[in-house]
Amino acid sequence: MPTTRRAALAAALAMPFAAARAEQIGTAARPLRVGATAGPHGQIMEKVREIAARDGFVIRVVEFSDYIQPNAALAAGDLDANSYQHQPFLDRTVQDRGLKLVSVAKGMVFPMAVYSRRHKALADVPQGGRVAIPNDPTNGGRALLLLASAGLLTLTPGVDYRATIADIVQNPKRLRIVELEAAQIPRVLDEVDLAAINTNFAIAASLNPVRDSLARERAESPYANVIAVREQDRNAPWLPRLLAAYQNDEIKAFVRDTFQGSVEPAF
Repeated sequence: MPTTRRAALAAALAMPFAAARAEQIGTAARPLRVGATAGPHGQIMEKVREIAARDGFVIRVVEFSDYIQPNAALAAGDLDANSYQHQPFLDRTVQDRGLKLVSVAKGMVFPMAVYSRRHKALADVPQGGRVAIPNDPTNGGRALLLLASAGLLTLTPGVDYRATIADIVQNPKRLRIVELEAAQIPRVLDEVDLAAINTNFAIAASLNPVRDSLARERAESPYANVIAVREQDRNAPWLPRLLAAYQNDEIKAFVRDTFQGSVEPAF
């Protein structure tokens, strides 16, 4: 048999076996591995795991303590999906690091909010007060936009989540912006005048953006979190089962009862 025909036959025979291996993801022998940051994202994904298990679909939740490793692990094949980031963050990561990742569905909205343990109102913040914001590009810009909407700063007209401190054009109180890793900001809340904190980290620090914040993003925030996979898995046979376990009324009720308005479904 000619070499080309043998190769074609081998490829044809291999396809059913490859499909069978793909279908086996989601079993006890090979759970679907989903990454999430510790806290609300992890809690929600554990509930998704519970719902999926009733249908015989096995998920293993892998928790992380930062925003960088879940995408690195996904790109490396150590995860099959992750759920912790909004679309602008994913877009920036793909652009900056060249990772072949895509979003396949919306998850939750975690409105960012501004907190203080030193002041009861934004008007009480003194001249030269220190304000902690995330140091990653998209959440840092998001925090600056929130501070601007609260009237503390004026930014370059038309700027979006890609704003940096270089875009501050008016700073009447001469606020000193301190850029820190997002997960660390709740730990320094006693040491600064204000802190812009992502809600997943705020909840883990027993802060409720509805009850405890001095300013927060509007409900129509564009920063809905997404479920991400590798490009090659955008049509994977296990994906509909994951999404069915996530995007349903039981998850909506769980989020409503657990987080009391701090987190809102975006689906």
